[in-house]
Amino acid sequence: MTEHTDVIVIGAGHNGLVCASWLARAGRKVICVDAATDVGGMARLAHLAYPLCDSIRKGLQLERYGYTPGTPVDTIALAADGNHLTIRQDGVTGRGLCQADIDAYAEFRSRYLAFAKALRPLLEDKPPRLKNMPFADTRTLAKLGWNVRVRLGRDAMYELLRVAAMNIYDVLDEAFEDERLKGAIAVDGVLGSAMGPRTPGTVLTWLQRLSRELNGSLSRQQPGSRNLIDALEQSARDAGVEFRLGNRVQKIQVEGGAARRVTFANGDSLAADVVASSADPRATFGNLVGAPALDAMFANRVQQIRGKGVTGTLNLTLSERPTFSGLDDSQLDNRLLVAPSMKYIEQAFNYSKYGECSDRPLLEVVLHRNQDDKHTLSVNASYLPYDLKAGWDNSKDDVSHQLISLLAQYAPGLEQLVVGSDLRTPADIEHEYGAVGGHWHHGELSMHQSFMMRPLYGAAEYDTPIEGLFLCGAGSHPGGGLHGLAGRNAARRILEKRGTT
Repeated sequence: MTEHTDVIVIGAGHNGLVCASWLARAGRKVICVDAATDVGGMARLAHLAYPLCDSIRKGLQLERYGYTPGTPVDTIALAADGNHLTIRQDGVTGRGLCQADIDAYAEFRSRYLAFAKALRPLLEDKPPRLKNMPFADTRTLAKLGWNVRVRLGRDAMYELLRVAAMNIYDVLDEAFEDERLKGAIAVDGVLGSAMGPRTPGTVLTWLQRLSRELNGSLSRQQPGSRNLIDALEQSARDAGVEFRLGNRVQKIQVEGGAARRVTFANGDSLAADVVASSADPRATFGNLVGAPALDAMFANRVQQIRGKGVTGTLNLTLSERPTFSGLDDSQLDNRLLVAPSMKYIEQAFNYSKYGECSDRPLLEVVLHRNQDDKHTLSVNASYLPYDLKAGWDNSKDDVSHQLISLLAQYAPGLEQLVVGSDLRTPADIEHEYGAVGGHWHHGELSMHQSFMMRPLYGAAEYDTPIEGLFLCGAGSHPGGGLHGLAGRNAARRILEKRGTT
């Protein structure tokens, strides 16, 4: 006889953990399954994160389980001549920076934080549907309208409407003169996505990231993000969630148009009233459900979801703490960027369009000291195309050396300190974590794949065309990042549709 539970959550990444814990605390019997033998998923790749929102922290009692946001960091925009910029929440400093840009930055930051705050109902809550709108969606749009029209004021509202669909290149070019400053800000509009500063909609992707800052400062995470993941796991276990790790889901069985059970690679099966998948939507529908169980037009739309990864991670183990020209030792604990201009970033992106790696990629660097007193450099590198023309099997060593050589231009002698190197390409990320194309966000955060269109028409608001099957991962609104909002929102949607008791 097949075992039965109330809810199966597929995937024990941070969104899956949030969803499972939220549902268990609402009285559901939840089993969370994952092919990996440990929880955390792609969250283990993160070296920086914003604090989780109060709703999740309090709802899951995370402080009780040891959650702390981490150590706040500034952003340092590295310059080849040593004239680096330091960007803080309260301002920007650096040699050669004109007073006009210093003053403009404070005003610019204040304006865009106000935009992010006004858009918060749209950026964090369940995306409203535009047809047959229920009361909850009407309330979300009413809050949004009040924030944009009344709280922002008329002039700011018009400015928001003007820039929302623009590219960040043009917006920053209007606001500042310093190329270093423009490059550093642009990073947050494109990192993790196959977009350059000139791509339309990158102002919106930047606002989505900026909205996370409303919860607190960007903070450094220890390798593996164990503090967050450990707290989420313990919260889930105490709420009654049962974990079955090392069990790869082979199929979501659909009978009579409804998800009835899942089968595992070892042949076992598990029945449930609800299945919530935090896996990539393309993997969920294409592999686990399968086209025969889907409407032909919907199956075709799934295949059209855009999302080939262009960001890899390089972890360097060092024999001693490195030195960076123009920085003192205390500054090395911050977020370091190699993105000296928006043109530099755009040129690096252009190479990836043709399946190539630029020899001048965009780098985000964080230095760690591990418990065994070893030093590691954690690097997010863009743009490393998933479908590299030369093939990754023959190129990983060359690309690793190229990235180390670029870093050595800012940290002389770095090559001699490297005692271990591990490059994860988008292809590696796909293989290890099941993210189709190795994309951080399980699909691009482009205009046509955001809000009520995320991940695609017919599967927004965490619902799917299959009764009892829901999406709860980064492929759903509001996308990727260590915020857990997709998991929380999906759990709320499940309770709304299936009753709260």
